[in-house]
Amino acid sequence: MSSRGRGTSGGRGRNEGGRGRGGGDFNRGGGRAGRGSGGRAPAESYGPPPQQRNQPQPTPPSRAPAPNPMAVAAPAAAAAAPAVAASDRPSTSTPALVAPQEIQRGMEQMTIQSEEMVPVSSKAMKHPARPGFGKAGTPCIVRANHFLVNVADKNLFHYDVDITPEVISKSVCRTIISQLVTLYKESHLGMHIPAYDGRKSLYTAGELPFASKTFKIKLTGERGVKEYDVVLKLAGRADLHHLKQFLQGRQHDTPQDTIQVLDVVLRETPSTNYVNVSRSFFSPVFGSRVSIGNGIECWRGYYQSIRPTQMGLSLNIDISATSFYEPLQVVDFARQYLNIRDLNRALTDRDRISLKKALRAVKVEVTHMGDCRRRYKITGVTSAPLRELTFPIDESGDKMHVTRYFEEKYQFRCRHVSWPCLQAGSDSRPIYLPMEVCKIVEGQRFSKKLNKDQVTAILRATCERPQQRENSIVKMVTHNKYNEDKYAKEFGLSVSNQLASVEARVLPPPRLKYHESGKEKFCNPRVGAWNMINKKMINGGRIQNWACINFSRLPVDAVGYFCHSLFGICNTIGMAINPNPVINILAGHPNNIESGLVEVYNQTAPKGRPLQLLVIILPEISGSYPKIKRICETELGIVSQCCQPKHASQCKPQYMENVALKINIKVGGRNTLLEDALYKRIPLVTDAPTIIFGADVTHPPPGEDSAPSIAAVVGSMDWPEVTKYRALISAQSQRRREIINDLFTTTQDPQKGTVNGGMIRELLIAFRKSTNQKPSRIIFYRDGVSEGQFNDVLLYEIDAIRKACASLEEGYLPPITFVVVQKRHHTRLFPNVHNQQTDRSGNILPGTVVDRKICHPTEFDFYLCSHAGIQGTSRPTHYHVLWDENNFSADGLQTLTNNLCYTYARCTRSVSIVPPAYYAHLAAFRARDYVEGDSDAGSASGPGSNVHGRAGGAAASKPLPKVKDNVKEVMFYC
Repeated sequence: MSSRGRGTSGGRGRNEGGRGRGGGDFNRGGGRAGRGSGGRAPAESYGPPPQQRNQPQPTPPSRAPAPNPMAVAAPAAAAAAPAVAASDRPSTSTPALVAPQEIQRGMEQMTIQSEEMVPVSSKAMKHPARPGFGKAGTPCIVRANHFLVNVADKNLFHYDVDITPEVISKSVCRTIISQLVTLYKESHLGMHIPAYDGRKSLYTAGELPFASKTFKIKLTGERGVKEYDVVLKLAGRADLHHLKQFLQGRQHDTPQDTIQVLDVVLRETPSTNYVNVSRSFFSPVFGSRVSIGNGIECWRGYYQSIRPTQMGLSLNIDISATSFYEPLQVVDFARQYLNIRDLNRALTDRDRISLKKALRAVKVEVTHMGDCRRRYKITGVTSAPLRELTFPIDESGDKMHVTRYFEEKYQFRCRHVSWPCLQAGSDSRPIYLPMEVCKIVEGQRFSKKLNKDQVTAILRATCERPQQRENSIVKMVTHNKYNEDKYAKEFGLSVSNQLASVEARVLPPPRLKYHESGKEKFCNPRVGAWNMINKKMINGGRIQNWACINFSRLPVDAVGYFCHSLFGICNTIGMAINPNPVINILAGHPNNIESGLVEVYNQTAPKGRPLQLLVIILPEISGSYPKIKRICETELGIVSQCCQPKHASQCKPQYMENVALKINIKVGGRNTLLEDALYKRIPLVTDAPTIIFGADVTHPPPGEDSAPSIAAVVGSMDWPEVTKYRALISAQSQRRREIINDLFTTTQDPQKGTVNGGMIRELLIAFRKSTNQKPSRIIFYRDGVSEGQFNDVLLYEIDAIRKACASLEEGYLPPITFVVVQKRHHTRLFPNVHNQQTDRSGNILPGTVVDRKICHPTEFDFYLCSHAGIQGTSRPTHYHVLWDENNFSADGLQTLTNNLCYTYARCTRSVSIVPPAYYAHLAAFRARDYVEGDSDAGSASGPGSNVHGRAGGAAASKPLPKVKDNVKEVMFYC
């Protein structure tokens, strides 16, 4: 594999030993502390070795990094390094360590601003080519929901569409273009049937007889006739030759424009016939509607996307479902949404705000005008009740009550006069509509966040075992009749009606190591699962000081028995926990969560024995968890374990064993290890110090634009075991921004000048402190990135990682492998023969990996189903390697990823995504708890939800609370 880069050998300024100056935060004396510890080049001039594959040149720091007291003593071999003053050199016998929190306190005195990252290149970074196909594992055949698309050799042309006056609605745009085609197909369009994307682009199979032309179109609506000028202007031509070259692996740049044309063609018919939501189409014809509560119902539909793959173009078809407003009278919707029993009572301000959020931009039709069902878009809900609303009737300022107007003009007597009124139009010219004369128009998607009961209902309604789902997909393809579609025929497209048959392999599970004192010291998982019988944790935590507070209605005796049973199991499987709490079990009131937690802290802190764990029995009413975690982890510095009262009352051994696993890692223990990691048998991980990062960004739910997007990064803190991960969280400077801002930051200090910081830098320093070694390699698993964001995220985040490394030591440039982890895709893999080579749920076996046929034509990607299914159809995770300086083989990265999925600390099962990415996801959502738990505003998604939004713009201005240092040291987010 020499063609893929330099491997792990070093060069000048980037070697394993070296006699370089060091001089950074990592190393002040050279030595063989890992790759890149020596380089001689000053910080202003260092760059990538000329032989390094795919490596952009990092933006240099503004000046050489200043020495930092965070250094760890170099090993004895450092004696060959240039001499430094005795006062500057740390002792070689005792590591000179300064706690990160001391540095952090100093940094907190300064205003921290994220550096405006300058990309290393304005061009996209080239993704690595596939390093061959994997061979490890047992070969098998699976079927994938990809359908081969054949494309005839036709000339495809692109025309810009300009509609005047401007139209916002896609449906209106489609109506205008449809009218244009109907009127001018024979006379001006040369008998061509164009495909339209609903916005600015129109495509034809063959050139139109003009380069630019203006058409006048008239539409008749309920408010009269409106005229539009439509200009079609030739914009370009799609080249099918380049697409074929790309699919055959002879061209690396994706011809996205051509693929976009074909995608629009196959979406034209369903866009006209069904409700379009992103890349999915929904309609009642695809299955019965299912009410999921609060005036919301579930519609079935299908997802469709054309993709370039090794077998050619494929159409990815999957079953999908989403939530819609039920077409109810608004009064009935409000009653269900707000859970109102007495329609005669007035709405509270909280009810009104919640209803306003739910109905904003929803279309309603009025029912008081007979057959004339005029439609309006709701812009708000009035603060005054209907009985008090008036409007001016003439220029003199005379006013009339809305109720009187409806009674006199329409002979309609309003009954719910204590309720507010719906408002359409603008604030300057409002249109008042009593709720009882309005009905919600059918087919409008409910885009707000669903509460837990609604999510459960929609999952229950759509859950299908693999064979059922495969049959549903085939029926959907048959129903769509792609080969009879007039647009497909016009553009020369034909779609197979058979699922793709794909070669796959089942990777073997890793062997796990448990403590020597247990009867079973090793474990061979079977079908992605195992248990703790006869096993003890590899590193059991010790808890001397613990307490418990009960916010539920359970009696104290029941809570005491639960704690006794729980800690008994903890001790049985390897922990050492004092059976007696520091203080007696406290009874807290669910309406006074904060005071109860503060009382625990005040009673335990003066005893001089820091609380290691607080067991919390939650209230029966949901909604307190975010607040509890915010108070414990960001204000009091307490590691906590929350338990539902129904589980605490039952004391089931399996539940308590799972809780024990979580408690152990929260107090610094480890549950199990990979045997290959213990004995250093994992290529490109255990042969040299390696840090594995996971990163994710979570965004607020639709409609909650006042809340920030939150980034989380975790980094492994043990090597070669790679099981313990430290987490850092940060609020994004821009909402809904996917690129992580705070991977590397700089601050300006009046005395020190430029001070470097950021999450990557802090985690690298923590790794050095924990292992006494600096990472020689970086593996970065990045969750939550869509294909359209690949280049931007890679460009900026690789640059930030490089800057963080360079800020720690001159010439420190460890090789990086950057892997995107995608769970939100629609590829499903089915057994070739159902009930053969499957798990209990009928899904493909855990460890099934696919890197052929349905994968990228040239780039390094694969699908891995690392977990056993429980219910429904398993979703494999798509791993796409965007950068690889460590030169992984296909087998190497696939096996590493699969094996890591058996190290997830919270259960004795392999999980569906690689744990670093999973942990980053958990940490990001824990930070979301901090934001939600700090709000006293009303529910953001109706009653029953345990999610609260922040009023106004407070979330944007208030910074994310900082996690206490002692909490940050452990895996508190699990």
